[in-house]
Amino acid sequence: MSTEILKIGMIGLDTSHAPLFAEMLNDTAHPHHIPGGQVTAAFPGGSPDFPLSINRVAGYTAQIRDGYGVRMVESVEAVAEQTDALLLLTVDGRLHVEQFAAIASYGKPVFIDKPFALSSRDARIIADLAREHHVPLLSCSSVRWAENLAAAAGEKDGGNLFGVDCYGPMELQPTQPGFFWYGIHMADMLYRCMGPGCTEVRVTTSEDHDLAVGIWSDGRIGTIRGNRKGNKRFGALLHREQNTAHVDIYAQQKPYYANMLEAVIRMFQTQTPPININETLEVIAFLEAANESRVTGQHVRLKIS
Repeated sequence: MSTEILKIGMIGLDTSHAPLFAEMLNDTAHPHHIPGGQVTAAFPGGSPDFPLSINRVAGYTAQIRDGYGVRMVESVEAVAEQTDALLLLTVDGRLHVEQFAAIASYGKPVFIDKPFALSSRDARIIADLAREHHVPLLSCSSVRWAENLAAAAGEKDGGNLFGVDCYGPMELQPTQPGFFWYGIHMADMLYRCMGPGCTEVRVTTSEDHDLAVGIWSDGRIGTIRGNRKGNKRFGALLHREQNTAHVDIYAQQKPYYANMLEAVIRMFQTQTPPININETLEVIAFLEAANESRVTGQHVRLKIS
């Protein structure tokens, strides 16, 4: 593993992850400082038709530029030219194909924040570009990296895992349809525990809640419950042959996003993604099928090629 300090570029300063990551990487006094890389250049971006994007850009840009000495540049290409590795944090998943296509040819490792893509088609385009240009690529939800979720998923004493029920907040955003905006957090939790192999999904929906039930090829069942009413906490129930364990994602002292950023920096150093891209593609196919079922109420098979 390389011990050099990598120059890291940020694309998209319209998510809370941008200042959080800049602080953990650039401030050595931060309690969760992550060595190995410093953010040196950034492209602010922002989507005018998406208030949760455009309304954040100015504040986060000033915070990252003035607080951490990050140089602002005029294009995603300029970020790629001036850095060793890239955090594509753009909160608007519609832009990820275009932005990744602009930087893929530089061959530098890339982390794409959630949502990876808003369709299986776009997800496959990104994956194909990464393979073509030999780009180490990772995309995932930060919630997947909660330490107690990882511990529960790796538990052996209770016997085989036969099902997982995940829950969390799921507000709806018109530009990031259905499950893609926040459902991806629960889907990533589910896949962290169950692994790939889901074949079909059916969704029951109401004004305040969505419940997606996935059936795996070996007969296991996993669910994600998205709530727009009540508490806004993430958690999961893991069902094993001898017991059922509850995981409160917030019970850990160390933030899950710090664990994720550590994994990202390791990938930048080793050039080896910790999650197989085929699993990421299946997560997107799961969400796409859930969105279709949310409309039709029918079982929808995952489109995986």
